[in-house]
Amino acid sequence: MKGVGELLRRPSRPRSADAAAEPAILRFPRLSHRRRLETPLNGGRFALAIGLFAAVYLVIGARLAEWGIEPDKTASYFRADRIMTARPEILDRNGRVLATDITTFSLFAEPRRIIDPDEASELLLTVLPDLDPKWLYKRLSGDQGFIWLKRELTPSQKQAILDLGIPGIGFRSEKTRFYPGRSTAAYIVGHVNVDNQGTAGMEKWIDDQGFRALQNSGLATEADLAPVRLSMDLRVQHIVQDEVAQGMQRYKALAAGGLVLDVETGEVIAMTSVPDYDPNIPSQALDKNRLNRVSAGLYEMGSTFKIFTTAMALDSGKVKITDTFDATKPLRIGGFTIHDFHATRRVLSVPEIFIHSSNIGSAREAELIGIDAHKEFLTRLGLLSRTKTELPEVATPTQPKVWRQINNITIAFGHGVSTTPLNTAVAAAAVVNGGLLIQPTFLPRTKEQAAAVAKRVISQKTSDQMRSIFRLNVTDPHGSGSNAGTPGYLVGGKTGTANKVVHGRYSNTKKFNAFVAAFPIDHPRYIVLTIIDEPHAEKGKYYATAGMNAAVMAGNIIRRSATFLGVHPEFGDEGKSLLVAY
Repeated sequence: MKGVGELLRRPSRPRSADAAAEPAILRFPRLSHRRRLETPLNGGRFALAIGLFAAVYLVIGARLAEWGIEPDKTASYFRADRIMTARPEILDRNGRVLATDITTFSLFAEPRRIIDPDEASELLLTVLPDLDPKWLYKRLSGDQGFIWLKRELTPSQKQAILDLGIPGIGFRSEKTRFYPGRSTAAYIVGHVNVDNQGTAGMEKWIDDQGFRALQNSGLATEADLAPVRLSMDLRVQHIVQDEVAQGMQRYKALAAGGLVLDVETGEVIAMTSVPDYDPNIPSQALDKNRLNRVSAGLYEMGSTFKIFTTAMALDSGKVKITDTFDATKPLRIGGFTIHDFHATRRVLSVPEIFIHSSNIGSAREAELIGIDAHKEFLTRLGLLSRTKTELPEVATPTQPKVWRQINNITIAFGHGVSTTPLNTAVAAAAVVNGGLLIQPTFLPRTKEQAAAVAKRVISQKTSDQMRSIFRLNVTDPHGSGSNAGTPGYLVGGKTGTANKVVHGRYSNTKKFNAFVAAFPIDHPRYIVLTIIDEPHAEKGKYYATAGMNAAVMAGNIIRRSATFLGVHPEFGDEGKSLLVAY
């Protein structure tokens, strides 16, 4: 058997003379042998080329995969920034829109994808010149995956930016809250923040009722949200807002406010305070002077408290409406002297104490009732505790830690306790509606629903007597509420002029005035309360007391809004003939 070495050294086949004449096929083995020698070199080159192409495509694929993942990251940024979701419409009691969602566009950038931050900044500033150039460049030149640039763009701004064709710039369609009435009902409706979340008024109440949880979970879809209807009547609200704003200007006051309350149901029909703000520009609400003074302001309500002092005296059984009290001279107690502004210097009956707004007479009534009973009565009427209602902006009244005799006396005519005008209106409603305290609501409520939550606080007899006293204060020539009289309507009411505390002392020049009106007083349906802070005497007048300003504002509100409230004027036989003629 031949070895491997011999086989390798085996001589090749001898060439014959006819080799040149062999067919080409016979020479193929020699060609194949040559290719076998060249194949390793070409294969290496081919493999190298394939490897290069694979590396290039691998880099491209990896980059595409990275970009493909980034939208999810962007979505997480959107979630972190709490993109606005749909909110329910807010309507007045007649279906008029107070708040609704509109679609807007917000501009964002992905700085990692921006090729030239300097050029991108310059281009964006041509459409959005209000942006700070340094701030914009710094934002665009960062390495974040997502940043907001500007929220709530107009469609024309969006299109102009799209036309610029800047890579790494995008838009997000969002829901923005719109308030067609602007400032008209700002303190009732409230407003939302940039993420469409309620931060004040009934907007915040809606969120607190569970809407925020739906919003955060992404389940707040426009199709599934029923409108929220309020008890407010937009027509009456406009009148109150207009009269209050005019009053503030006419009497050169710091602020003013007004309220219309249904005494049978507790529904708030209108409520406003000026200075006000536009909820479409919620930053205006940060101004410390823009406060809902009706529900969130605490004031010594002055002589309006004589409503409750008189009702307390009559309801106690210790005082009859025919009883009299000595007001012939000032009352001295504990080093203090109690005076009357319009001193009669005579003995006054219970109605006369009310009509002449006698501090001395009211003090003697409270003195007869006693400290504990007085405190209990005001507590019963809700004047010393926070009103329970839907509106978040409601202040808690303040009172002395320990009631002494001097507190008992001064509180009888409205000094020494600070409460809200809303508390005062709710308590006054109980005094005139038959004696039932009904917590206020900003949502529709039927009489049957109101009856279920009503609480008796005074007797029907006391309420009847108080209505007659209310009316006398407007019809009597000496009554402090005569300027609230409105032709065709039976109006009753009580003024309140309180000296404000300045640097720990009562000022003789700065006053907080109020008027509480009820109409029609023979069968009360509504309380109208007006307030005005630090008013000045109207041109041609000598005084800036409540009867000269707050009572006038209340009378104007009644005159303009009564028919919208379903209360029609009665002019007697002569007036009826006149109406028929027209």
